[in-house]
Amino acid sequence: MPLRRLVNWLVMSVILFFVISALLFILVSLTPGDAARAIVGPQASQERYLEVRSALGLDLPLWEQYGRWLGGLLRGDLGTSVVSGVPVTQILADRVEPTLALMICTFVLASILGIVLGVIGASRPGAAGKAADVGSVIGSAVPPFWIGLVLATIFAVQLRWLPTSGYSPLVDGFVPWLQHMILPLVTLTIAGTALLAKQTRDAVSEQLAQPYIVLLRAHGVSERRILWRHALRGAAVPIVTVLGMKMIGLTSGTVLVESVFVIPGFAGYSVNATLLHDIPVVQAITLIFTIVIIVTNLVIELLYARLNVKENA
Repeated sequence: MPLRRLVNWLVMSVILFFVISALLFILVSLTPGDAARAIVGPQASQERYLEVRSALGLDLPLWEQYGRWLGGLLRGDLGTSVVSGVPVTQILADRVEPTLALMICTFVLASILGIVLGVIGASRPGAAGKAADVGSVIGSAVPPFWIGLVLATIFAVQLRWLPTSGYSPLVDGFVPWLQHMILPLVTLTIAGTALLAKQTRDAVSEQLAQPYIVLLRAHGVSERRILWRHALRGAAVPIVTVLGMKMIGLTSGTVLVESVFVIPGFAGYSVNATLLHDIPVVQAITLIFTIVIIVTNLVIELLYARLNVKENA
């Protein structure tokens, strides 16, 4: 990536972070209630409520609250939960494994399945291609939380093959961890696999119709080599684009799936933190997801530059 593009990316990333964090402060402040009321309860006196609100700094102007949070962030301090009084770093540390495991495993599975199914559909037009199209439409149209509820009803409630909810850390054994991860992983993987399979099929099919493919066949290059090395490489740009969209989409999809399966990750915890107006926790989780989006965009830019170099070589 040229230095100028890298500098532009850094500037835009900084602007994006400030815009998202400031906007989040405003949106949370507009929702009914606040952390002080959640702490003292609905039956507490107005005096007690105002006392707690002042102690938490919630009576300060919104811009001043944001400035305090931002100052702490620059010092490496994510703050303390205004509801539980626990440092935000500790809250995230206790919940980081389920969310990261869910995002990474989903991305890997969806990427492999989507690309393989797409290539198969492109190389075998007809029933396989139509099946990929139908599956992509269904997988993209059906909400992930509905898929999760259906899977939980069938495999956890009716058949009782898998746990209905919760999470088992890897340190407690691989089998219990896998049993708790199967349904959430399948739920998140279906939509991502369907979209990627269709995009891969379309892109590879377009490459297979190019003149250079005819030339390779005339020189006796095997179909497998043409398909997996040449056609797939030529179709890499749109595939990389969809992979980036998939990774960014996981930041929201993980929130829904963790809520459905009651997984103790920080993504699902952000829902409760938002309802309780626990701004330090919400801001920290948003910061993590913003970093994921920014890094994903950087990786995509680097891959684009790499692919363009190969094409021009």
